[in-house]
Amino acid sequence: MASPYIEIPVGDRLVKVTNPDKVYFPEHGYTKRQLVEYYLAVADGILRATRDRPTTLERWPAGVFEGARMATREDYARGQAGMGAGKSDAFYQKRVPKGAPDWVRTARIAFPSGRFADEVCPTEPAVIAWAANLGTLTFHPWPVREGDVDHPDELRIDLDPQPGTDFSDAVRVALGPARDLLSELGYTGYVKTSGKGGVHIYVRIEPRWTFTEVRRAALAFGREVERRAPAEVTTKWWKEERGEQIFIDFNQNARDRTIASAYSVRPAPHAPVSAPVTWDELPGVDPRDFTIATMPARFAELGDLHASIDDESFSLDTLLDMADRDEKDHGLGDMPYPPNYPKMPGEPKRVQPSKDTDNHA
Repeated sequence: MASPYIEIPVGDRLVKVTNPDKVYFPEHGYTKRQLVEYYLAVADGILRATRDRPTTLERWPAGVFEGARMATREDYARGQAGMGAGKSDAFYQKRVPKGAPDWVRTARIAFPSGRFADEVCPTEPAVIAWAANLGTLTFHPWPVREGDVDHPDELRIDLDPQPGTDFSDAVRVALGPARDLLSELGYTGYVKTSGKGGVHIYVRIEPRWTFTEVRRAALAFGREVERRAPAEVTTKWWKEERGEQIFIDFNQNARDRTIASAYSVRPAPHAPVSAPVTWDELPGVDPRDFTIATMPARFAELGDLHASIDDESFSLDTLLDMADRDEKDHGLGDMPYPPNYPKMPGEPKRVQPSKDTDNHA
C-alpha cells in the first residue's frame, strides 16, 4: 500500500510530502517524491533564482500526462481552474495558498489591473520543497526583490524560436549579435536553456528603473540585435508578422510577466529543466539532456553556474538612450502590451495587423 505521506527534514523544518509515490511523469515513472528530492538536490541554485522574489507557482497537481492542460482564462471565469473532472489539470497560483506554514513568507505585488496579491516569496529550501509537494513544477519569480517590488533588478532577454526555427537558431543569435551587444554595453550576461526550445539571458541591473523603463530598455536591446541580424531576429509582437525568425520577447520585462526560473522543471513528458550553462558550452548543448534525473549529478559536479550573478549590477542608461534615438531618428516608438494589460501611455493600437481596418490610425 502506498504511503499517504512522508516527512523530509529540510534544514530545521520537517516538510510533509503527501502521496509521495504519485507518478507525476508517466513516461519515466518519476514520482512526486522524486520531484521534491530533485529540488532539494539543486536547492542552492533554485534559491539563488527565487530568493526574496514574489513567485508565481505553476502547479500540476495531477501530474503531466497525455491530455493534461493548463487552465485558461475561461476556466478561471467558470471557477474551474484546478483538479477534477471537466476541469483543467494545472494552474498558476498567484496568491499564497490557504494553510501555508507560517514560515512561508510573502511579498505584496500589484498587477497591471491595480489589484494586489500576496505571493509566495522563497527564503529557504523548505519553502521550495513545500511548494513542490503542492505540485509546483515551475517557479516563476518576478524580477524584483521583496524590499522593492516596483523596481526590477533583472533584465531578461528571451530568445524565443518561432515555427520553422529551433533551439540551434536561438543559440546562434545568443552567441552572435546578442552576446556582441552585451559585450559592447559592458554587461555580464548569464545564459540558460528555457527548458523548452529557447534561450534566456539574464543581466542584473541596478533597481532604480520602473517596469515600463526596463521593458523599454529590453525593446531597445531587441531592436539593435534585430538590426544586426535582420534575417534571423524579429521584435514584431504579432505572430503573423514574425516569420521563421527568433523572436526577442521584450514583453517578458513587463509587470506580472515572468520567466521560468533557473532549475525549474517544465511540464513535458521527459521532465526537462531550465538549465544554466556556460557560454563556452552553449554551442554543443542539447536541452533535452537536462532533466530531473540528470541535473542533480551535474549540479553536484559543477555547482550553480549562476553563482556570481549577484556580484555586480549594471546601468540601463545606454539602452534607454538607444530607445530615445530609435524613437527620434527611426520613428520606432512603443510596441503593444499583452492583451490583459490596460492601455499604456504611448502604446500603439493593440490590433492584429490583418484585422486592422482603420487606415488612418
